[in-house]
Amino acid sequence: MIKFLDLKKINRPYEIAFQEKLKLVLENGWYILGNEVTTFENDFANYCGTQHCIGVGNGFDALVLIFKGYIQLGKLQKGDEVVVPANTYIASILAILEADLVPILVEPKLETYNLDANLILEKITSNTRAILAVHLYGQLADMDAINEVAHQHNLLVIEDAAQAHGAIESVKCSVDSFQLDSETQNSMIINQNAKAYSFYPGKNLGALGDGGAVATNDDALAKVIQSLRNYGSEAKYKNEFIGINSRLDELQAAFLNVKLPNLDAENITRKAIAKRYLSEVKNDKITLPFWDFSNNHVFHLFVIRTGKRDELQQYLLENGIQTMIHYPIPPHKQKAFANWNHLSFPITEKIHNEILSLPISPVLTWDEVGFVISILNKY
Repeated sequence: MIKFLDLKKINRPYEIAFQEKLKLVLENGWYILGNEVTTFENDFANYCGTQHCIGVGNGFDALVLIFKGYIQLGKLQKGDEVVVPANTYIASILAILEADLVPILVEPKLETYNLDANLILEKITSNTRAILAVHLYGQLADMDAINEVAHQHNLLVIEDAAQAHGAIESVKCSVDSFQLDSETQNSMIINQNAKAYSFYPGKNLGALGDGGAVATNDDALAKVIQSLRNYGSEAKYKNEFIGINSRLDELQAAFLNVKLPNLDAENITRKAIAKRYLSEVKNDKITLPFWDFSNNHVFHLFVIRTGKRDELQQYLLENGIQTMIHYPIPPHKQKAFANWNHLSFPITEKIHNEILSLPISPVLTWDEVGFVISILNKY
């Protein structure tokens, strides 16, 4: 059986290093916001090309803290509207609601599954204050177009990068070399967007439990979030804000420090597998995802579409191939959002009715990829 995702196999090469890190953390005796968290925050900020990284409990909290941080800074107010793609994972929408903001659903592009910037304009009202761009499945949304809309209407832009560790537009620094020309550095300083990351075990950069981070160039936002994640406290027992308890665990940070240097190499493997799928799968019953072969996609998931999804999924399972559906029910059709159930988002509904995720991971062998392709072509 070809597993959809073999986390045990993915983490096996790190086992000795993990054990050494565990011993080190135990010997240090500092388990909350210690040296491992500081090291990871510095290295991941460098990796992302941002001035700040704040480690938090999970990706959901990262989004909530960004919104609450902007509220503390007076850039958002409770009740403000936030544009969000209608086909996103429900956590993106729940984060908006958790911050007492109002999600406004907008259709995605069918080809990329990401927010359609051209459709944002018709949803903007006098109460709209922000856009939450979700880089779904590992592919960057069209940030140039989204930022242009935001600039024209004076909107904040927040990025949900929970599935897009390492995806880049044109410039990215590595862990070992953070060297950018002055023009790039200036443009990055101008870009005050905040990005939320998740280190859920199945992510391209996954911990052995929950974890998340906020990456930003906004000094004021970073300072507020550092306090908000720790009960709203900058100094012990002195609370400036009404905060929460959401701190990246010292041990999870230690594990992430082990894995981060290999992220680019593992993303390259994912992209190589994606290239094979895209070039070798030849079946009119299957719609392959769009990719321009740039570095804007790290293939957290390889998502195809088909009119007979259940049939194809069963066929693949009978031939020893596990698949998953990301995601079977769109947010506006969930029971939790009964007040939205009457709404119609045809593109979103089409996507959720047809998508199927194929196995893709850095430990998938070339022979296994070939087998998946041959079985798909026989369908």
